[in-house]
Amino acid sequence: MPKINICIVDDHQIFRKAMIRLLKTFKRIGEITEASNGEECLQQVKLKKPDVVVLDLEMPVMNGTECAEQLLKKYPDLKIIVLTMHDSEKYMVYMLELGVHSFLLKNTDPEELEKAISSVVDHDFYYNDLLNMAIHRTMKSKTRHERPEFGGKQDLTEREREILKLICSEKSLKEIASQLSLSEKTVQSHKLNIQGKLKVKSTVGLVKASFELGLIP
Repeated sequence: MPKINICIVDDHQIFRKAMIRLLKTFKRIGEITEASNGEECLQQVKLKKPDVVVLDLEMPVMNGTECAEQLLKKYPDLKIIVLTMHDSEKYMVYMLELGVHSFLLKNTDPEELEKAISSVVDHDFYYNDLLNMAIHRTMKSKTRHERPEFGGKQDLTEREREILKLICSEKSLKEIASQLSLSEKTVQSHKLNIQGKLKVKSTVGLVKASFELGLIP
């Protein structure tokens, strides 16, 4: 498998250095760059073009939210994992709706971090129990008119609903294409159509929308 190049973004130097030492033990990790705030991250991404940015939220100069907004606009293929000490469910859901590919806490096990990095590259997202609970609870706490408008089941064709279920089961586009006897290009086209219909920006957004549609429990 090709190596995964990473940019670590955190304002605490000791944490960054510890993360770099940890990442070097992961089998698929290639080049590792670092930044202490959002502005430095934008510079590093432009220069080094990493595959994944592991991003803290609370930083000086430019925080993680502002940084993620700019990265997602400029580099649509870049994967972003938020790694933070803030466990607010509102933060999690907001960042997912923004388009980031996963959200982890800083007390996450190294094994889960390694799995998340591989998953966002291979499957476009990493979805865990933490996000599951956050999405369910925020959905239940909102009144009906406050919930995001994702459309209805009738907006998706049977094929699109089938593909959406497979995406939510963490299958790659290549795996879905093989299972459904379609070309990978056709599956990608379906995925983009689904994202347009459900008005979401990322695969994680599709998972959240699937809760609304009742396609996944």
